[in-house]
Amino acid sequence: MKLSPLKQSITDTIPPETSRVLVAVSGGVDSVVLLHLLLSFAKSLKFSLQVAHLDHQIRPTSATDAAFVADLCAQWDLPCHIELCDVLALAEQDKISLEMAGRNARREFLRRIAGQLDTQQIVLAHHRDDQVETFMLRLLRGSGQSGLAAMRVHQDVWWRPLLNCSREQILDYARQHKLSWVEDKSNRDPAFLRNQFRHQLLPQLREINPRFDHHIARLTQQFQFEENYWQEQVEQIFADLIVSTNDGFRLSRPLLLEQHPAFRLRLLREALCQVRGDLQRIEAVHLQAVENLLTGQRSQAQLDLPDSWVARRYETLWFRASAPESPEPFDLLLDIPGELELPDGRVLRVTLQDEQEGESLNVVEFAFTGLQLPLRARNWRAGDRFEPQGVAGQKKLKHFFADKRIELEERLKTPLLVSEGEILWVVGMRRSCHAVAERDRGTILRVELL
Repeated sequence: MKLSPLKQSITDTIPPETSRVLVAVSGGVDSVVLLHLLLSFAKSLKFSLQVAHLDHQIRPTSATDAAFVADLCAQWDLPCHIELCDVLALAEQDKISLEMAGRNARREFLRRIAGQLDTQQIVLAHHRDDQVETFMLRLLRGSGQSGLAAMRVHQDVWWRPLLNCSREQILDYARQHKLSWVEDKSNRDPAFLRNQFRHQLLPQLREINPRFDHHIARLTQQFQFEENYWQEQVEQIFADLIVSTNDGFRLSRPLLLEQHPAFRLRLLREALCQVRGDLQRIEAVHLQAVENLLTGQRSQAQLDLPDSWVARRYETLWFRASAPESPEPFDLLLDIPGELELPDGRVLRVTLQDEQEGESLNVVEFAFTGLQLPLRARNWRAGDRFEPQGVAGQKKLKHFFADKRIELEERLKTPLLVSEGEILWVVGMRRSCHAVAERDRGTILRVELL
């Protein structure tokens, strides 16, 4: 016997070796039909069903919706998991839209419940009309081809078996089986952009071309087909671009610049996905900003992006979930003789002796009588200058760091040995020309970086 389109969609898309699924049920017609369909296959396909419902507490009737889902599950003898969430407070706290806050809260809730139940798939009731709306919304906000691929039937733990079915088919099924559901009045609220598309723009487009939905659905499938290929290419090369996984990760700038600009954007997109966990709120304008950072003239610059931070540090591109914390300023007195522990855990040891032992990057020696006390260790400040030994005149410390390609974060942590405002030593890098120790010329002050 030939199956109905909706049932055929279930059998065609069910992931292999699926025995436990969690169904997201809002109480609307889409999710009720989805649950009814899955229940009709549960015995023959040998998988167990559990239901999850999150009450957003946005509408006065949200508690009624939750009660409807609970009653429906009791009627169909299905385990049901219901929780409350103050989505409005979340939106205000995270400074995002109600739609985004609701989506984030639902995803977190569903993943958590699925993890507790050890279910293999989370089933969502998105259908073709939702896919068209998603495509148009992403088009409006400037998404690239990857974003225009929109939703997939299978995506990580998410399974959308009705994605290629129309809402009209879903309504026909509900009427045929005399199913009850609740209507979400917020689906008609024009304050939500998706509703403006659903009730104003899309009906006009369908009048112009009755097969508009069909064409958009086919287009998203074509984009997905191409995205699968490009993702394979990205996975083949991405690991070779990584030069460090310490503190986020870094990609080689020269290797990135060797790639075609179109492919390079996909590599940058993958980097953001890996550091963030997803690409929500990442748009084409953000990717272009990272591309500009990569190809620009500034050897050190950074970007704050949604839930991520990207920095150019000379010949690497550094990706983190958030900007690194700036080290606290310090200005510490050195005992003579004595030891001083620096904020980064290293130690400056100061000794007085009669003879020179020799200098290195981590050891300096000064003529004690040529110094103005006290000596202090402090961090770099804007406008700092010093007179490097062997170089005529003063040099801005900023330029000294740039010549040695010292990254901004390292500059802020680098201690400076100073005497009455005069920089004697950029610790571990270069001493100044002041108070140079001479053989057999009195007491030597020796400073070691341990």
